[in-house]
Amino acid sequence: MKVAVLGAGAIGAYVGAALHRGGAEVHLIARGAHLRAMRAHDVRVFSPRGDFTAHPHVTGDPAEVGEADYVFLGLKANSYATCGPLLAPLLGPETAVVAAQNGIPWWYFHGLTGHALEGRRVEAVDPGGAVSAVLETRRAVGCVVYCSTVVEEPGVIRHLEGTRFSLGEPDGEISARCRALSAAMIAGGLKAPVESALRNDIWVKLMGNVAFNPLSALTRATMAEMCEHDETRELVAAMMTEALAIARATGSDPAVSVAKRIDGARRVGHHRTSMLQDLEAGKPLEIDAIIGAVVELAELTGVPAPALRRVHEAVSLLDRTVTGSRP
Repeated sequence: MKVAVLGAGAIGAYVGAALHRGGAEVHLIARGAHLRAMRAHDVRVFSPRGDFTAHPHVTGDPAEVGEADYVFLGLKANSYATCGPLLAPLLGPETAVVAAQNGIPWWYFHGLTGHALEGRRVEAVDPGGAVSAVLETRRAVGCVVYCSTVVEEPGVIRHLEGTRFSLGEPDGEISARCRALSAAMIAGGLKAPVESALRNDIWVKLMGNVAFNPLSALTRATMAEMCEHDETRELVAAMMTEALAIARATGSDPAVSVAKRIDGARRVGHHRTSMLQDLEAGKPLEIDAIIGAVVELAELTGVPAPALRRVHEAVSLLDRTVTGSRP
């Protein structure tokens, strides 16, 4: 199996290192100091499950890699529309693209047989079809990441917790390509269940992301601080309740209660969300996939979502005024 990791940052390099350890042919595509360090010293992973070093091929040029069986996308969802030149050399006729993204994926209504919105484009994450023009939906393998990693220094990945990467086809088929990728990930020490209803997993994770990510950017608070502040916790619960109603209106049924989801977040402790980290680094915020698309789905399904709308408006203004990434 040949796997190219496009965007070998914290998650991408960790997955690539694990796959290489399990016996897959892995090519990491990175840039800058991280690229140079991995070339010089390989990928060093420090983990409570055991430290290890992996020796995959590392490059900044996808043309050196050529066609792969799988491309694991470690990029932020807001860069998908512009990744075409990097992705093109990696694609053969049957290459699968595994997008390890937060939030609603561009393929969300693809393969959703029998639903009134089957085949509908979610404009927030696929504006004018710009993403699906680059990432064909037939190639898409969904991936929900339950794993926390950071680049501790160039070439060094600190694995904090979680090893689960749920996989699934948009149409729910337990396909040969999903089973093969799952086996390779398991061989590398990861958990990789193949789910027939991956959208349920998407919503379980999204219930937390849709509330905690934008609120952390607006307040600069950690997960524990938001859960322990009464008024903020009430707002989190309202946003999660709205998200749960939207999920059910789109045909999903995530098996988690709002109270359980909040308690799980509280137990994470003083973790700074990815959106807060991006804000502090001056990077564009991953708003569209995490909350903008959820607000769009509320409009499509007629589900009231006043809390989600107001927070979306506020964090969009923050993105414009602080990072300058919005008109």
